[in-house]
Amino acid sequence: MPTVAKDGMRGLAVFISDIRNCKSKEAETKRINKELANIRSKFKGDKTLDGYHKKKYVCKLLFIFLLGHDVDFGHIEAVNLLSSNKYTEKQIGYLFISVLLNDGNDLVNLIIQNIKNDLSSRNPIHVNLALHCIANVGTREMAEAFFNEIPKLLISKEDIDQVKQSAALCMLRLYRAAPDLLPSGDWQNRVVHLLNDSHLGVVTAASSLIHALAEGNPDALSRIVTSTYQDLQDYTYYFVPAPWLSCKLLRLLQLFPPPSEQARLIECLEVILNKAQEPPKSKKIQHSNAKNSVLLEAINLIIHLDNDAVCPLLVRATNQLGQFLNHRETNLRYLALESLAQLAQCDFSREAVKKHLDTVIQALKTERDVSVRQRAVDLLYAMCDRSNAERIVQEMLAYLEAADYSIREEMVLKTAILSEKYATDYNWYVDVILQLIRVAGDYVSEEVWHRVIQVVTNREDIQGYAAKTCFDALQQPACHENMVRVGGYILGEFGNLIAGDQRSAPLVQFQLLQTRFHLCSSTTRSLILSAYIKMINLFPEIKTNIEDVLRSDVLQKNSDIELQQRALEYFKLSAISASNTEMLATVLEEMPPFPERESSILAKLKKKKPAAVKVIESPTNGHGDDKAKSLPVAKMSNDPPMPAAAPQQSSQDLLVDIFATPNTAAPAAPAAAEPAYGLTNMDDPFGINSSPAAPPTAAAAPSEPPPLIDSHCQKFFLKNSGVLFEDENLQIGIKMEFRERLGRVQLFYGNKSSSVDISNFKANVESIEGLKISTHQEAPNTITVGSQFQHIINIESMKDFDNFPVLNISGLYGGKYLALRIAVPLYMTKFAATATMDANQFFQRWRGLEKPDQQSQSVFKTASIDREAGMFH
Repeated sequence: MPTVAKDGMRGLAVFISDIRNCKSKEAETKRINKELANIRSKFKGDKTLDGYHKKKYVCKLLFIFLLGHDVDFGHIEAVNLLSSNKYTEKQIGYLFISVLLNDGNDLVNLIIQNIKNDLSSRNPIHVNLALHCIANVGTREMAEAFFNEIPKLLISKEDIDQVKQSAALCMLRLYRAAPDLLPSGDWQNRVVHLLNDSHLGVVTAASSLIHALAEGNPDALSRIVTSTYQDLQDYTYYFVPAPWLSCKLLRLLQLFPPPSEQARLIECLEVILNKAQEPPKSKKIQHSNAKNSVLLEAINLIIHLDNDAVCPLLVRATNQLGQFLNHRETNLRYLALESLAQLAQCDFSREAVKKHLDTVIQALKTERDVSVRQRAVDLLYAMCDRSNAERIVQEMLAYLEAADYSIREEMVLKTAILSEKYATDYNWYVDVILQLIRVAGDYVSEEVWHRVIQVVTNREDIQGYAAKTCFDALQQPACHENMVRVGGYILGEFGNLIAGDQRSAPLVQFQLLQTRFHLCSSTTRSLILSAYIKMINLFPEIKTNIEDVLRSDVLQKNSDIELQQRALEYFKLSAISASNTEMLATVLEEMPPFPERESSILAKLKKKKPAAVKVIESPTNGHGDDKAKSLPVAKMSNDPPMPAAAPQQSSQDLLVDIFATPNTAAPAAPAAAEPAYGLTNMDDPFGINSSPAAPPTAAAAPSEPPPLIDSHCQKFFLKNSGVLFEDENLQIGIKMEFRERLGRVQLFYGNKSSSVDISNFKANVESIEGLKISTHQEAPNTITVGSQFQHIINIESMKDFDNFPVLNISGLYGGKYLALRIAVPLYMTKFAATATMDANQFFQRWRGLEKPDQQSQSVFKTASIDREAGMFH
């Protein structure tokens, strides 16, 4: 409280001293309750309180609130202080209102008129106090009340610089709170002229406001007035003139198209690049940070311009960033890799970036910081072209075995995209994908292994090689389930291409798949059954062996309704074929080529990191030899002829998607001409979720993951049981038990319906860094009407963590697809064990920990305290 000493509020000083001298929490609470009672009695009973005493008591209430105690009175007295002409009293009133006022508080309406009076005051100090209060509260009600008032202060010729600076920042705060209420008028054009102001504070605040306005409505600010600054040298930070202002202006220019006259702008950018190469004027890290921040923002502007005029600057920027790749500062290496990834997408600097390939690969292998390794992966992906694709893919495959779990899935996606885009030999592409599955099977998403199946189906020249390679992979002792899926599908379709070799005879292929059958999930077993019925058509000599499996009690009386139905219908189909072989051949005809569409792999990568895939979207990437080839679509004999006016495939559809919605502009074959094994539902190309002899009736799975549900997490901070999720169909309950680092989570799934079962039900909890999660009891496959099942998960805390594990749920409910992502409320504090000791005992035990892995500490700041939930944010 800076005003305590000046105003001599001895009572406040004594109260603060008493609180600090309290020996326990109970003593502090007792002293505060006594003071609250005294203040309440003064406000209610003493009608002659002057401004000084009101100010003193309001200060006490504010101090009590900042200690974490509730304050439910005194607001009216604080509002009364706003009417005072004394600065100290008005200041305390505004301070109290700014701290205790929140969105939706009825007190807002009481203070609006007081604030308006101060905004129109001729005293700039009062105006500034009002502006600071508006910005600190920053609610929608504040925007509605003052949005039309503040622009007048912003462009007034009478107001002093400090008022203009505060008005610009206040306007920015209200615009972020309610952008739809932004007032129109000429003030938006006039605010640009604040960049010519001689006061650096006004220019800096105005540039932040202009940047926000230009992002939200670029048409409202169609031009930027360039200006010169004579006084920048008077405002330096560790020998760097106005670094914050320079960065703001450089960032602002990136929101607009390149100007027609660029000579002056290029000259400024050259000066920045030249100064960055000068010997440092100080060895302190602050000087390096300030200088490099301006340099990196200038490089971003050069990338934004990206034309012939800045071609030399692009090459210079690339070379300067290359020098940072071996810098001792981790942050600088990170930023250099990030900027080089952008430069790799520019035609003029791409070759210069490729010269640093060895350094980037070395960084991928030796960097200790996972975020820097992530940026190295992004740069390798961005700089890849036909000349270095094979090396980059092999290096990423080699690193994948030791890569952090947090980046494995993204690395798999990028490796799959690069191997297909730049494949000159598609046998190599098949090898790469299968190696991805072998090295990181758990992180190979459905999009990846679906894609390799589509490529093989559409290219006749690699079908035999793919069948032989998958057959060899299935013979390995350790075989991931994704490998079984790929191998099962390809052998079912193209196993006849390798059946001439006794080592891969039809019976050997069937027996090989059968050895994997009982070790797989229900979905994979459904796919293998589809492969079996295809084998009956391809290899009549093993029909009896396959029928023995299909009619076994293990399948025809299986608790999984999908497996049971497939076994029954496939066996019946095989029996009918004895008298009608043509019917079986027609139903089980080879899958037709998939239509060309944008790759689901590329779409998934765009969702994860939109800026990282721009290089793939360009058909040439600046080099004629890198133009991507679209996959040929082979015509089946029963396909209708293509119309002469059929639209051409876009050059940007470089990869296609076997799961995307069919293109309505493309011609479609009649339903009767489609083979039953393929079906017309592109969301289920393998017929896994549908009946084998009829079009699927179940709803298709959504192409995008559902949003994460985490609104329930706070209520579990202090309790371990309750309802995680509930709607009209499903209720999910949770019960958690913890013993030091070990935890046990019981999930209860209840079907609330009175008529419909939930089928194909799947539930799994994703592991996160810091937690080891294992399933003790699996969730059921079907939840019948009115029933409840239990799903048990064991948790072990390995180190500190700050994310929630995610429970993924899917299933079918009355023909509708059920998909949920729910945060499991596991907090790090739940694994803590209580230990009572004083400070001396604690530090004595701490110093006794000799090994480095016995100590772990983390320092962090809290943004706010939720008193109702009893937790920090």
